[in-house]
Amino acid sequence: MTSLHRRTLLTGAAAGAGLLALRGPAAAALVSSRLSLPSGLQTGDVSARSAVLWSRSSGPGRLVATISSGAAKREITGPWATEESDHTAKLLLQGLAPGREYDVRVEFEDEDGRRGEAGTGRFRTASVRPGRTTFVWTGDTCGQGWGINEEIGGLVGYRAMHATDPDFFVHAGDTIYADGPIQEEVTEPDGQVWRNLVIPEVTKVAESLAEFRGRHRYNLMDANVRAMYAEVPVIGQWDDHETTNNWYPGEVLEDSRYTERRVDVLAARARRAWQEYMPIADPRAMSRGSGFEPARIYRKIERGPQLDVFALDMRTHKGPNTDGREDHRTSILGQEQVDWLVREVTRSDATWKVISADMPLGLVVPDGPVNQESVSNRDPGEPLGRELEIASVLAAFRRNRVKNVLWITADVHYCAAHHYDPSRAAFTDFDPFWEIVAGPIAAGTFGPNQLDMTFGPRVEFSKAADYPNQSPRGGNQFFGHVAIDEDGVLEVSLRDQSGAVLWHKELAPERR
Repeated sequence: MTSLHRRTLLTGAAAGAGLLALRGPAAAALVSSRLSLPSGLQTGDVSARSAVLWSRSSGPGRLVATISSGAAKREITGPWATEESDHTAKLLLQGLAPGREYDVRVEFEDEDGRRGEAGTGRFRTASVRPGRTTFVWTGDTCGQGWGINEEIGGLVGYRAMHATDPDFFVHAGDTIYADGPIQEEVTEPDGQVWRNLVIPEVTKVAESLAEFRGRHRYNLMDANVRAMYAEVPVIGQWDDHETTNNWYPGEVLEDSRYTERRVDVLAARARRAWQEYMPIADPRAMSRGSGFEPARIYRKIERGPQLDVFALDMRTHKGPNTDGREDHRTSILGQEQVDWLVREVTRSDATWKVISADMPLGLVVPDGPVNQESVSNRDPGEPLGRELEIASVLAAFRRNRVKNVLWITADVHYCAAHHYDPSRAAFTDFDPFWEIVAGPIAAGTFGPNQLDMTFGPRVEFSKAADYPNQSPRGGNQFFGHVAIDEDGVLEVSLRDQSGAVLWHKELAPERR
């Protein structure tokens, strides 16, 4: 592997130095006319040979990227960032070398060819040979009114994740809280005052496309987030709070805070904003065409012979929230995604198959006094409703002799390690597996939730809030960390926002 100097996001220092000789109005006009990078840069879905590069310009401009590794360097001209995409732009990088570290320089040039502020970052491609690989995951950013508090250092959980120097980061949903207004001050139960950085777009529930976009811009105002995203590739997932709490297609809200109550309308705007701001392959951006085309959110990211990551979409194809006790199969993944998941996990030659689900399998997640938001239905008996869909996946894995599956998730705002075993379950046609729950990383802490015994989960570890909706100041903010060594041994740990390890487990791989 070529070892390059580690860099974080810069701000065009060389270009800025050239302006120091100028004084007065001419200098001010020149500086103000330069395009800047108000939201930094990101890479995403990085595999052995490809990556998605993302950035946002302060105005109309063409993305220009310089990619280098060792002595090799190339400049690539990308698409235009326009008002139509909120001045975001993406570039699909292909033909990369496996197991290499790349430096990235990003800038935008205006219609006259003048280049603006430069940002730099780095990423590592997956190796095609067995070797150590690491990643972190969490969920739930800026929820329950707890936003960017610069008095405590901003979103410090991102700094702790960044410090582990992971190969990539999975944000397992609730990347924003479009339904959670953020006010300037919140008084905590002990009398301390939490002071948020605030912009107009976060002071009410998001309804317009501009308001949804503003939510994403808000999170990227945090220096910890920008620094991490410049150096750690992101795998983003889509859950409920990107639109509104516990939503499902076809729902009509009764929430008086909304003037637009048709969830399908809100979700279409929310999905567009999410897709514009996530470094996920985007059919429109990749083809440099016009208009918006939704990307398929569920996908497989190959990270070499030791690891394949399967990012699920448990929102787009979800049926209505009911009590979950239907005697027929109802949907949380949809048949097309179920078929894809079974097929691709079965075909995977990677030692470990990590399935990132944006909601847990065995925890009860209520949507009101009767209805259920996630898979479980409070009934410990045989699978019903959505449980039947998950049962079909687990049974297919056993039938196809799939080994070494680890489920990771977030959503419930506390951390836990669950072991599932048919010897404890009402449904027994599956092999034992682990599900590890992380989060929140910058939101209110809750929990613990009730377990549903249909698939036989047992709590091996959990850490929850000291009281409901505890602020991030309390330290109960959590992320997960995975390290796989060259022999395929996987160590998974749960950590708090200081980086302290709370629980860990080594899992030796089974052979087919």
